[in-house]
Amino acid sequence: MVQNEYVLEMNNISKEFPGVKALDQVTLQVRPGTVHALMGENGAGKSTLMKCLFGIYAPDEGEMNLNGEHVQIPNSKAALNLGISMIHQELHPVPYRNVMENIWLGRFPSRGFGPIQFIDHKRMAQDTRDLFKQLDIDLQPETMVHTLSVSKVQSIEIAKAVSFHSRIIVMDEPTSSLTDVEVEQLFRIIRDLKKSGVAIIYISHKMEEILKISDEVSIMRDGKKIGTWPAAELTTNLIISRMVGRDLTNRFPERNNVPGDVVLRVQELTSPFPKSFKQVSFDLRRGEILGIGGLVGAQRTELIEALFGLREIQSGTISIQGKEVRIKSPEMAKKHGMALLTEERRVTGIIPVLSVHENAAIANMGSYRKPYLLLDGKKKKAEVDAMVEKLRTKTPSMRELIMNLSGGNQQKVLLARWLLTEPDILLLDEPTRGIDVGAKYEIYSIIVQLAMQGKSIIMISSEMPELIGMSDRIMVMSEGRLTGILDGEQATEEEIMRLAAQH
Repeated sequence: MVQNEYVLEMNNISKEFPGVKALDQVTLQVRPGTVHALMGENGAGKSTLMKCLFGIYAPDEGEMNLNGEHVQIPNSKAALNLGISMIHQELHPVPYRNVMENIWLGRFPSRGFGPIQFIDHKRMAQDTRDLFKQLDIDLQPETMVHTLSVSKVQSIEIAKAVSFHSRIIVMDEPTSSLTDVEVEQLFRIIRDLKKSGVAIIYISHKMEEILKISDEVSIMRDGKKIGTWPAAELTTNLIISRMVGRDLTNRFPERNNVPGDVVLRVQELTSPFPKSFKQVSFDLRRGEILGIGGLVGAQRTELIEALFGLREIQSGTISIQGKEVRIKSPEMAKKHGMALLTEERRVTGIIPVLSVHENAAIANMGSYRKPYLLLDGKKKKAEVDAMVEKLRTKTPSMRELIMNLSGGNQQKVLLARWLLTEPDILLLDEPTRGIDVGAKYEIYSIIVQLAMQGKSIIMISSEMPELIGMSDRIMVMSEGRLTGILDGEQATEEEIMRLAAQH
């Protein structure tokens, strides 16, 4: 095969779903040995385009060329055979199998005589160790996947993609669950792959990453390609304005909320587990946005899940409106006016096979009850429709399956779900993870409006600018301990990092 300037050409690709033109005559050209970033707001069509490349979707129009030759990609197996791998945004490991079985699934090495073949576990383990040594991944082949953190599972997916010896690797939000150290490790792997001529198509909402690792950047908006530029010619502000079609001079809305009296008081809260949170004390005021910062393993998620009754508490007290309460379940937390937006919306948030309407209504079903176990459908529809519309959620209809919505719009539906319960205290765990800059601003505006209405908000975030730009105060945790509380106006990234790294 003659070497072509482009290892991949996708010409005039169009794809339509009921009520949505997901892709409209999109052309993408990728050079070998380069990182080609693909950017755009949620719903711009990035993932849809890549799913067409990987054989998950069949395009309605257009053609694809690999190294100058026309190809048809009817399914993912065909894509892999053609040298195309994809690391998906949603991780789908086989949890109750071990690491090496997940990596070599469908292509286990075997040994035997003629038609009688057995899986060669010894060779599979050695191949896995060799692969991990090449990628500097610290995992044992025999470890069961369900015991691993999300970041470790992400590392397995990266190793699996590399193991196919592909010419093109698509990485869809590969760093969304990785620590800073793991991100640097991924970038090292990407640089090594580039040297061997592999092309990386890199989808991310993290501007700093894109500018650091990319050679070229293609930007999409509303299913169309806006253009392609060398990464060296771009800035964060230029990318944002081309993504959203307007200038976003302020990344965060103005905060006019005024914190009032203490609503929630937590004293000496301690988990029964040895490596979890210990003796954490803080106050939350009416109309306040209290940010929680810290590194991976700081136990921030575990703390707010304990507040919501999802985790056991060994000692310490929780008081709401000056009265001590014992919260042993989410149902009890809801009765005390609390709501929790979880970190992994696709795992513990949305119910993918239900509609937008049912996903929004499900936490508030009790208020729609009528006698004889009936539901007041008219009231339910009116309230749910009004809340989803109020949050400016983009959906073809309320009957649309929530899994077909973009990440930002899924998050708005989950916010609508909890706002329908009329909570006083909102616990938000990474509320903008995997969401583009335009949708982030809308989520931020909703959070500020809620604070101005007197709602009290705890917001976990791993993004420093977000933490500083959105918080009245910032509480920093390290290895389960509270290491400091900073005034939001005076907080700096350096001070937050200093507190987050304390042992």
